[in-house]
Amino acid sequence: MFATLAHLARLTRAAVTLARHDAILPAEYQEKLPAFARVCSRGIRLMARRDRADNPGERLARALEALGPSYVKFGQVMATRGDVIGERFARGLSRLQDRMPPFDHALAVRTVETGLGKPITALYSEFGPALAAASIAQVHKAVTLEGETVAVKVLRPGIERRLANDIAAMRLGAKMVEAFLPDSRRLEPVQFVETVARATELEMDLRLEGASASELAEAAAAADDFFLPEVHWDRTARRVLTTSWVDAIPLTDIAAIDAAGIDRARLATTLTRAFLTCAMDRGVFHADMHAGNLFADTDGHLWAVDFGIVGRIGRAERRFLALILHGFLTRDYKRAAEAHFAAGYVPPRHSVEDFAAALRAV
Repeated sequence: MFATLAHLARLTRAAVTLARHDAILPAEYQEKLPAFARVCSRGIRLMARRDRADNPGERLARALEALGPSYVKFGQVMATRGDVIGERFARGLSRLQDRMPPFDHALAVRTVETGLGKPITALYSEFGPALAAASIAQVHKAVTLEGETVAVKVLRPGIERRLANDIAAMRLGAKMVEAFLPDSRRLEPVQFVETVARATELEMDLRLEGASASELAEAAAAADDFFLPEVHWDRTARRVLTTSWVDAIPLTDIAAIDAAGIDRARLATTLTRAFLTCAMDRGVFHADMHAGNLFADTDGHLWAVDFGIVGRIGRAERRFLALILHGFLTRDYKRAAEAHFAAGYVPPRHSVEDFAAALRAV
């Protein structure tokens, strides 16, 4: 009972924050709301700040940043589903990638020392301030005693408990949404929360991320011009991950990439081939490969970082995906549709012919 009340209190706080940013029932979607919801939304918008952003996705992003790391992770997953929430909304949410304020440097040092069981001076000759801070961890540039420049990823203090509490509240909220808004069930809000919960649970142990990085590096060895940093296992623990430093330009900095004379079309080809090599040949792929996690060096090589979310595909699924891709590439939409049905991706109550026509329109 007490836990439920605590979750309701967290949901109330989240609702108020969303309302202040005009992100709970955005004005842009008024015509799609039932009459009762439109009346409620007008009342809710009285709480909204006057300096709110124009893009509803950006307003939601600001609200999620105010709510903290758990909600930022939720928004990051939403940002990858432009097909569900709309491209405009997804673009607004894309600002959430690696843009959280860093936590105190002394706390990071303490976390490293506790996790690795040694004073920081016995591990690194230099340990700089955080260069990038995300929803779950932040990254520091450091130099080992052997003189190698490395990246040290450190989990946020107390993030495990905070994520557990927030996700429990989200789970309750999703169940309430499905109960009171039956039409929402087609979007499976409860399942969406469970997906976020599983992903974040894996990210709570950086040793698993290191293992995923090593596995991906082996899978990507056959891909041309695509590289991953090497894991330093002697400086890695549950809350600390050390990898070789990637001296390259983030793909988010288009101006710098162009100034360096790097061929963007070649980068796109490299990325596509590397992804297909890993996913289709080896059944493993980087599942968070947005531009903030990709870098290009001056030789035109592509580098990937941040392996907290890695996906795996079984042999049967790879076969179906190959059939689907081949159907699209050859414009054999009937074959692509049949592969969707054979794999169980589309409920059998639907028509293969109608689905093939829908694929043709994509």
